[in-house]
Amino acid sequence: AVAAEDWRQAAPDNLLVIDTTKGRILVEMTPEAAPGHVDRIRLLARAGFYDGLPWHRVIDGFMAQTGDPLGTGEGQSWHPDLKAEFTFRRDAQTPFVAVAAPAGALVGFVHSLPVQTQPDAVMATTPDGKVHAWGLYCAGVAGMARDDAPDSANSQFFLMRQPYPALDKRYAVWGRVVAGLDVVRALKFSPKPDGVVTDPDRMTRVRVAGDLPEGERPSVRILSASSAPFRALVETTRKARGADFSVCDVDLPVEVAAGGLPR
Repeated sequence: AVAAEDWRQAAPDNLLVIDTTKGRILVEMTPEAAPGHVDRIRLLARAGFYDGLPWHRVIDGFMAQTGDPLGTGEGQSWHPDLKAEFTFRRDAQTPFVAVAAPAGALVGFVHSLPVQTQPDAVMATTPDGKVHAWGLYCAGVAGMARDDAPDSANSQFFLMRQPYPALDKRYAVWGRVVAGLDVVRALKFSPKPDGVVTDPDRMTRVRVAGDLPEGERPSVRILSASSAPFRALVETTRKARGADFSVCDVDLPVEVAAGGLPR
């Protein structure tokens, strides 16, 4: 049984509410991993920048991309491009919970985000007392699109329809879908190699949950990665997957309520 204390509440200021023509997507943002990118997403959501924008590039088995006011893949916001945040520094205070320990590394979660990092023991050997870490591109993970230049992310982002580890450490990870992955996978996709969609689905409204009136604000609780039921879930998943086990196989239980009513 899962007790009340085994759940944690997603912080409203870290919860992005993306309403689309296919339904609602909730992304828990992870400022620990990419503070500059999370600040930009919040800023643009608060300005209404994303409202009405198309999911202009969607590739089945890969990802869904949006955030371009031109809808062509060439547009961006009026703000300056962002400095790359492909990795981050983790210290003992970062809320990281390990679920596996491959050679010379740890794999686990920071909130709902799957992460790989150097072991804690390395903290004693680094000048800042921190270690290297990066988000892993599992299904539902939110990344920032960019041009070839590392520091060229601006307003376009993508949500993963499936795991795609080739993106790890190459694109900034800023959060993960905690509800509505079925919506991400239902968005109209293109069979063309470039993934450009004709007559695409759209984001109708994008807001930070904390900015919504209380009656409209979704309330999201997620099974805590530090809880006993979570550890049991990991072990059950590990046994089921055997040698193929990946952190991407761990499906975090989430409960969503809006206006006091379960959704």
